[in-house]
Order: sequence, then structure tokens, then C-alpha cells
Amino acid sequence: MKANTHFAFFDEGSKKEIRRAIMKAVAIPGYQVPFASREMPIARGWGTGGLQITLSIIGKNDVLKVIDQGADESVNAVSIKKMVHETTGVELTDRTEEADIIQSRHRIPEVALTKDQIIVLQVPTPEPLRGVEASEYVTKRMHSEDDYSGVWLMLFEQIMKYGKTATTADHPVYVNHRYVMAPSPIPRFDNSKMHQSDALILLGAGREKKIYAVPPYTDVKSLAFEDYPFTVEAFEDKQCHLCGSADVFLDELIDHHTGETIHQCNDTSYCMEQLNKVEKAEVESSYA
Repeated sequence: MKANTHFAFFDEGSKKEIRRAIMKAVAIPGYQVPFASREMPIARGWGTGGLQITLSIIGKNDVLKVIDQGADESVNAVSIKKMVHETTGVELTDRTEEADIIQSRHRIPEVALTKDQIIVLQVPTPEPLRGVEASEYVTKRMHSEDDYSGVWLMLFEQIMKYGKTATTADHPVYVNHRYVMAPSPIPRFDNSKMHQSDALILLGAGREKKIYAVPPYTDVKSLAFEDYPFTVEAFEDKQCHLCGSADVFLDELIDHHTGETIHQCNDTSYCMEQLNKVEKAEVESSYA
């Protein structure tokens, strides 16, 4: 930890204020709690909301994992890990199973999370009604009145235009049978991981000054019409060209040597772990 800095960057008063907002968010699943978003040494829009949550809840004995769109070594992930480590001295890991706190942009890990873990999601736009209503005052009233007709109309218009809902990410969800919530720009593939999750899910939007949460074992349902059920990204008959995984979220790539389309696990640490298992099994079989 750097000298002449508070543990985890913030002073204790700031951390307490953010933790109070987190506690309120946990008590009211899916409800957006306003908070006094602090100035950070990274630009707004690069994960300041999630970072403020992480810095407010992290302890000296915690182990931290940070991912950006499935990758542990992207610029965003590396920069956040560096800041947290330099102001706390906590241990860092790429392995999901080892982490106490996982901060993520755009993905929920493939490995199932446990009751002892917290995942912090970075959120650019926390208001699921923003696409149909610009006024913050009006969206607050709509939430209070359980009026989500605008969201349903948006999905209906997509079906009329494209024959299906066209939300590739951040598909709105209904939380605890009460609030419609933006799950952050995770792919539709990850929405189901929020439902009855063992882990606590915290979501932070620094620029919009909002914190919200999905407590463990909470019902989370993706919005869909009965005759147009919710569907996720399909990877039928596809598998990772490295580790062979076929039941995960895959990236579509071009092999520069052959020009052919190949697929690879989006979750890089999961892919490496599966690849190591495959290689180990091959070695063991060669000696059998």
C-alpha cells in the first residue's frame, strides 16, 4: 500500500456513506439508491461506480479478481487491479474460485459463484426506463407506481420490427417481483446467473451516482412476452477451439492463418483452467 494514503483510497467517512447506500440497496432489491459519487483518479465511464463499491467494502484479507468483458488482462481490468492493490495491498487472483470480491465489466464469470463471494458490476446506464423517458423525476414516479408499460412497448416495437427482441445486452429484468432493473451490459446469456444467485450482486454507476443490488437467493426474471419467450445467444454445435468447452459464452474470431471462423471462451481464466485440465488428462492418458 502506498504511503500517505488512506486504506482503499477513501477516507472512512466516504466509505461509510457508500456502505450505507449499499445496505439500503440490498434491503430493497433492484431499487436505485442515490449516493455521493466521488472523484476518482480514473475517468467516469471507466468503472468508477464499481470501483467505489469495491474500495468501500474490501478488507485487508480479501482476495480480488477484476475482469473486463471476460478478460483479466485488459487495460480497464489491469488499471483497476493496480489501483486497488496499491491502496490496499490485498492479494490479486485470476481464478474465480479464489476471489472474495469480483469486479466485472460486461460479464458474470462462467464458474458458479458462492455465498462467500460478492460480484461488483460496473454500470454505465442504471435506469432501465431511460430509453423511453428522459426525465429523472418521471422515471422515479414510474418506478413508484410500478408503471413499466414503456419498457414493454419498447420490447414490443423490437418484435414488430425484427421479429424478436433486439437487446443484445443489458436486457431488463424484473427483480423480486417488484422493480424492473438494468442488469448492466452483460450479455443475455448471463441474465439467468442473477436468478437465485448464491453470491451478493452489487451494481454501481459512478457517473449517474446510483448503487443497486440483487441479494442472494432473489428472484430475477428477464422481461419477455408469453408468445415471444426470452432467449439467449445460441452457440449450437460450437465449441472453444482451445479447450473444447461448449456450454459457455463464446467469442467469434477469425483464424488469420486459414481465414476460417473459430470460437473461443470469452471468460479467459475459465478457458485456461479448462485447457490445463485437458492437457493434464492427455498427459496422464499417455502414461496409462
